[in-house]
Amino acid sequence: MMLWGSVVGKLWATILLLVSFVLIVLTVLLVEFFENFQIENIENDLTKTAEQIIKVTNDHQGSHADVLQIASELIGNETKMIILNDDKMVFSSIGDNEVEITPQSIKADSELLKVFTERKTVKKEMALSDDKDQELSAIVVGVPLELNGEQDEVFLFQSLESMEETTKSTTQFILLAAGIAIILTTFFAFFLSTRINAPLVKMREAALAIARGKFDTKVPILTQDEIGELAIAFNQMRKQLKFNMNALSQEKEHLSSILSSMADGVITFNKDGTILETNPPAERFLQSWYFEKGYNREDNVNVPLVLMNLFDESESLDKEQVGEITLQGRDWGLIVSPLYTNPDNIRGAVAIIRDMSDERRMDKLRTDFIANVSHELRTPISMLQGYSEAIVDDIASSEEEKMEMARIIYDESLRMGRLVNDLLDLAKLESGKMNLSYERVPISSYLKRITSKFSVLAKEKGISISTNLQDSDIEWHFDPDRIEQVLTNLIDNAIRHTPSGGNIDVIQRTSDRRGLVIDVRDSGSGIPEEDLPFVFERFYKADKARTRGRSGTGLGLAIAKNIINAHDGYISVNSLPDKGTTFSFILPRIMENTE
Repeated sequence: MMLWGSVVGKLWATILLLVSFVLIVLTVLLVEFFENFQIENIENDLTKTAEQIIKVTNDHQGSHADVLQIASELIGNETKMIILNDDKMVFSSIGDNEVEITPQSIKADSELLKVFTERKTVKKEMALSDDKDQELSAIVVGVPLELNGEQDEVFLFQSLESMEETTKSTTQFILLAAGIAIILTTFFAFFLSTRINAPLVKMREAALAIARGKFDTKVPILTQDEIGELAIAFNQMRKQLKFNMNALSQEKEHLSSILSSMADGVITFNKDGTILETNPPAERFLQSWYFEKGYNREDNVNVPLVLMNLFDESESLDKEQVGEITLQGRDWGLIVSPLYTNPDNIRGAVAIIRDMSDERRMDKLRTDFIANVSHELRTPISMLQGYSEAIVDDIASSEEEKMEMARIIYDESLRMGRLVNDLLDLAKLESGKMNLSYERVPISSYLKRITSKFSVLAKEKGISISTNLQDSDIEWHFDPDRIEQVLTNLIDNAIRHTPSGGNIDVIQRTSDRRGLVIDVRDSGSGIPEEDLPFVFERFYKADKARTRGRSGTGLGLAIAKNIINAHDGYISVNSLPDKGTTFSFILPRIMENTE
């Protein structure tokens, strides 16, 4: 840092200017004092000398020349004397070549003229010229004198050169003192740098370090004065600041964790619509909104218009507002509440966004479930009721007709039993109350046994069914009864939807990353694309043209999905119309270690 920009430089310059000002004022005052003092002494001495001359002349009534000689001896070498009588110079102790002075030049001065006119003593400082035309400052004292009955005037002169030399010496002494004072001031200022500036520099460095986030920086306490107290206060401030920053950081992390873990979306925004904070569910909502409106999320677009409208309503009504919106096939519930800076100033709002799609879907599934169960049960119950009434009323005319009615009643009762059992199994699977019995199962013999059960039915329909094993010796851990239920359902569906002359393949393969993979592939009519997302729903039937008795209860695939999920697996379907369907399920390798 430059010296002039530092505290030491400023302190040094301030003290230097103060000392210089004081010395200048002191020099002027001392020089003036010495000059006045010496002038006053010279005037007094000259006055006393003149009085002595008057006394000598009065006491010695000798010749004129003797008196003047005595008087010239009284004044000494530094003082010069001129005695005038009217306009004539009677006596002069000044050589002709020393000072140019005439009676006319003396009478030309108005002050000295009073010696002639008013006969009184006059003291005055005036400038005289020497033989080199140089002006000399001198003190002139004029005194009236009577010598031998004649009125004369005595003028005593003394040069101020000695006084000027004294003044010059005094000035040089003061300048020397000023130089010494400046040196001492410089030394003192730089000495203070170790006492004042050094701790301040440490504090500045510590403050910069704290500004960069280094809250462990301490200021050394070098003194016990005010600067030391400042260092102590600075360290206490640092500790408190670190504590507050840690508290704010923890609070922010806590709030961030809460927002991130919330199932509902949260968006806070200003009055102008600028988004301040969001969490992952809110980001999904915003992505859907921006995609539908043709915006990019990276463009920092303001909060969606639907939220701003709700905010305007909440601001005008001073209470939270509720709304709904559908985006990309999902239903969102919106709650907007104003945020206050103070009770009279709204600075923004917080929006709670809830994905209502699953709730709406569950409500719909619940309603559809009741309707589907009622519909599925109504047909067999109606048939049971109708055929039983026919038997009771003896409508059948022969034993063969009665047997046929009894067989239909029996088939419908079996169908009702299957429906009830499927509903019970599905309820247990979805509630997680069904326990799985894991066993180490040889895959080759297991799959061949299951496919052999359908060989007669497949042969009757003219369908070829085969098993394709990638690893014939592999064994896997799973519940064989439940997986057989899944395979039975998939193969039965494949047979029912494959025309004569088609084929069904049960394929086993393994993947180091995924586990055991089993595919059930048929060459049947396939599943329409619009039905693929719903085939695992309860009571959903893609082939609605089939009779209800032959198409099953519509719960088989839903049960299969829940069984695979209970094994921590995954089931999927791929299909093309008129080209066939492939159901695939995966059992993870982790199941091998399950006892």
